[in-house]
Order: sequence, then C-alpha cells, then structure tokens
Amino acid sequence: MNPSFLHRLGLLACVLLISASQANATSYTFTELIPLGGTNSYAYAINNAGQVAGFSSTAGNVVTHATLWNGTTATDLSTRGASNVYATAINTAGQVVGYSSTPGNTTFHATLWNGGPEGTDLGTLGGTNSYAYAINNAGQIAGVSSTAGNTTFHATLWNGTTATDLSPLGGIYSYAYAINNAGQVAGSASTAKNTALHATLWNGTTATDLGTLGGTNSFAYAINDAGQMAGVSFTAGNAARHATLWNGTTATDLGTLGGTTSVAYAINNTGQIVGVSSTAKNTALRATLWNGTTAIDLNNFLSASEVSAGWVLQQARGINDSGSIVGYDYNTKTRAQEAFLLSVSAVPEPATYATLLGGLALIGAMVRRRKSL
Repeated sequence: MNPSFLHRLGLLACVLLISASQANATSYTFTELIPLGGTNSYAYAINNAGQVAGFSSTAGNVVTHATLWNGTTATDLSTRGASNVYATAINTAGQVVGYSSTPGNTTFHATLWNGGPEGTDLGTLGGTNSYAYAINNAGQIAGVSSTAGNTTFHATLWNGTTATDLSPLGGIYSYAYAINNAGQVAGSASTAKNTALHATLWNGTTATDLGTLGGTNSFAYAINDAGQMAGVSFTAGNAARHATLWNGTTATDLGTLGGTTSVAYAINNTGQIVGVSSTAKNTALRATLWNGTTAIDLNNFLSASEVSAGWVLQQARGINDSGSIVGYDYNTKTRAQEAFLLSVSAVPEPATYATLLGGLALIGAMVRRRKSL
C-alpha cells in the first residue's frame, strides 16, 4: 500500500479527533452577581441547583449582609439585630450557613438560614464566638467555636443547635472547614505542644493527621463524598504554600500558575478543584481550576469583551458537581470587587461523536478499498 496514502489517512484521523476534542471542551458563561445596593460582593458556595451563597455590601457600603443569589436575583439574609452577616455555604435543599454579629456587634455567632431571612443562632461551645463554614445535605454543620472562658477555639459539629466539640491533634486548637454527606469533617488542628497546625480529618470525634508537603503547616478546606480533601500546605523548608489534594493521608502537590503560592478552596464529586494561585514572579493572584494536577487560569475563559471591560477573576471559592464555579473578581476600571458565576455552557453533543465515528468508518472503508485494488 502506498505510504503517502496511509500518511494522509493518519492526518485525517488526527483532524477528526482534534475537532471532536475541541467541540467537547468545556466553556463557561460569565455572570456578575450584583451586590445588595453597595459596590462589593463575594460568592463562596454554589449548590447543584445553581443557588449561590456569599455576602455583599448594602447601600452606602456601611454594612455587609449574607446574600443568596438565585440566578442574578439577590436576597438579603439579614439577621435581626445584626449589623454584619456572612454566608459561607449552601446545601442542595437551599439551607445556608455562616455567621452573624450579635447585638452590639461585639461577637459573632454561627447562623443557619432555612430558605429565607432571619437566621437561627447555633450557639457556641461555651465561649463568646462561633462561625459556621459548611453544611451537608443532612443539615449537619461544621465550623469553629470558642470554648468556655474563651481560652481556645475548637472545631465544632452542629446537629440542629446541639454542638459537638471536635478535639485537636494533641494541641489546644482545631478548626473545621468542610463536611461531606457521610458526615466526615475536614479542617486543621494543632499538634502536640502547639508547634504546628496540620490538615485534619474527623470521623465522628476521631481525628486523623493528614500531614503536609514537607513544611510545618497544612489546612484542609474542602472534602467531597469520596473523602478526597483539598486545601493548602507549606512545602519543604516552608519555601512556598501550594494547593494540596489528600487521598487518605497521601498528599499531592497541585502546583501553581508559575508563582510560589496556591490555595485550594473547594472540590466537587468529580474531583475538580478550584482556588487561587499566584502567577509567574508572584505578580498577580488568579482564580484557578485544577483538573488533576494541571492548574488552569480561569481568566482564560473570559471573552475578549469581558477582559476589555476590566474584569479579572481573582479567587474561585466554590464548584458544584456540574462544574459551575463561583468566587470574586476585581474590575480594573470601576475598582469594584464583585461575586462572579462561571456556569458551564458547553457539553458533549451526540452529533460530535456521530461525526467522529462516521469519519473513522470512512477511513476504514478507504483502507479496505485500497487493499482490494
């Protein structure tokens, strides 16, 4: 058979495969999530229904209120008597958690919202402050609370308004930042003599040290239903801080966008991770997506018109199971910092595969015809 003919067939097959890959590459639609009358907003979590939780400034930028976005409609989740209120997480039922200032604005208490304003105070472990950072689909809530006498902070698990103390790793401090639907809690805890803070997994009240990337400290900020955890760890010699993925106690360095710093804030059930990374020479911070250990600057998905309008995606804080991402950006022209939503706008189409299979079938027929000649 003529070698040049085979070469041309090989090129045709490559073209078909590349075309299929490009047709199925994920793309995103960028949406600004407008504040509650002020100039700033921050999105921290998105559920599988596309509801977004975060916080934003009110008119005059005097106070900050927890905010729930349904599409581009913002709902004020204010709490009676509280000046400043923050939402940090949302589950599939639309329950939102965060924390609210108490009357007099001297302390904060962990707060639960069940679909509307006027949240429920979750109380503390005996101290004056508490903060809720995560909620699973069963309504279990993870966060942190000061203990009696305000001598320390401990990771806390709330079932309703009943708070359970999650112990440290031999030290006196612990912090819970995430909870999955199996009730596993991820966070950070101090080691013996409080010489370091290590990423920690709690199964019930049993704490497991997840270790580091060779440095002193590490923090787990997210956990999915498979038990994979994402966060940040110092590298050997504490030379850098890198986004980290833990499978059990095995830590994987996720790398950066060229700089020395990256942090992973969220992981979905398909293993996609989002966070922030510094660029080469640490000149800027950019919202980042990790597929495996490949770091992708989310600004690459903005259109030319969005870039020219001044939008820069700074931090990605949440991702749902369909891959939609939320966080906050900065506008270089208006100087405003606003919440953003990157919703997945392209999915694989059956027609793409039909074209590919048809093309490969044609190649096979051409080969058979050449052999018969």
